[in-house]
Formats: sequence, C-alpha cells, structure tokens
Amino acid sequence: MNDRLKDLRFGENGLLPAIVQDASTREVLMLAYMNHESLQRTLETGQTHFWSRSRGELWHKGATSGNTQTVQAIRYDCDADALLIAVIPAGPACHTGMRSCFHNPLIPENCAQETPSGIAAEDEGQSILRRLAAVVRDRKVHPKDGSYTCRLLAEGREKILKKVGEEAFEVALASVTEDRGQVIYETADLVYHMLVLLGYEEISLDEIASELEHRVRP
Repeated sequence: MNDRLKDLRFGENGLLPAIVQDASTREVLMLAYMNHESLQRTLETGQTHFWSRSRGELWHKGATSGNTQTVQAIRYDCDADALLIAVIPAGPACHTGMRSCFHNPLIPENCAQETPSGIAAEDEGQSILRRLAAVVRDRKVHPKDGSYTCRLLAEGREKILKKVGEEAFEVALASVTEDRGQVIYETADLVYHMLVLLGYEEISLDEIASELEHRVRP
C-alpha cells in the first residue's frame, strides 16, 4: 500500500471528492468520490475506480462504456481531503456523451469577446493536438480492435515513417497545385501521422515545444 494513503483525511462517510482532469489539456472532466478501496484499486490497476454514492458500490469508470481513464498522476490538496487525478481519457467522461461533465454554463462566457483576434483559435489548435496525442498514447497502452492508430503502432516504425513520407509528399503536391483546401486536408493527415510517430517514440508535445522555444529569436 502507498505510504501516503495514511495522510489522507477521508470524510465521516469514508469518502474523498476526486476531481478528474485531462492530463494533456488540463480540462476538468468530472467530479466523483473515492473510498479506501476504490483508491487502492485505482493505484493497482492504473485506471480510475470510484465509489457510487447512489448505488452504494464500487465502479470502474468505463467498464461498460469503454470510456476508461488511464491515470497519469494523483495529487491531494493542502488539507489532504480532496484528490486531483490527471488521466488520459479513452472517451467522453460524461454519461450524456459530452467530453466533460461540466458543460452547463451558469454564467455566459463573454471573455471571448475581449480576447485578441487569433488567440482563441490558437488555444483551440493546441488543445486538439494534445487531445490527439493523448488518444495515441492511450491506444498504445490499451489497443482497440479496428483502430487504425493501433494498427499503425503495431506495424512499427518503418510503416509509420512510410506514411509520414507519403503524407508529406501529398502536402507538397497540394501546394504545387495551389489547392488551399487540399493543402489543409493533407496537412491534417501529416500532423496526425506525425503524432503517431511521436507516440511510438514516446516523445511528448512539450518536448517538441521546448525545442522550438530554443529556436525563437528575439
């Protein structure tokens, strides 16, 4: 058993609130509760397990839906009475099919009106790259039948490199023909296959960003 479990302060009902967030995008996905058993099961299996207050039983997130959550990190707050769990989600966190359970706005999001042009789109672009990278990592750990990503990863470096080369050629060809829409389409294919390559080599987007940061000149 993890020695730090003794530091946790479970409530009178034996439960701790657990906030689950996407490890790549930091988006909050859901709030659930854990008792000693579900937390221990989470630590042992590497996937989230919770305690259902309504059913009064342990439940493995995604056991029936397939929308499992692979744990990357678990932290507890300064009072040791709440958990923050970073995961790689294999699908929507919400039973409604929404990516996050927190999809009902109480206050309208007006900040976008005050955001400089291009910033919101930039953040969205970074988010989708991180989400795709997370999916690739999850497919590598938890293969799924019929998944093209899983097939590429299983076929290995040579096959992935071949696809990257093919897609790079398609981008160049589309550019030569001055077909803007096709350039966008083929670039998306290239980026996806590059993410598969990075996942295969276990290279993170943060490492790529760090290298690019070194090349920035004032």
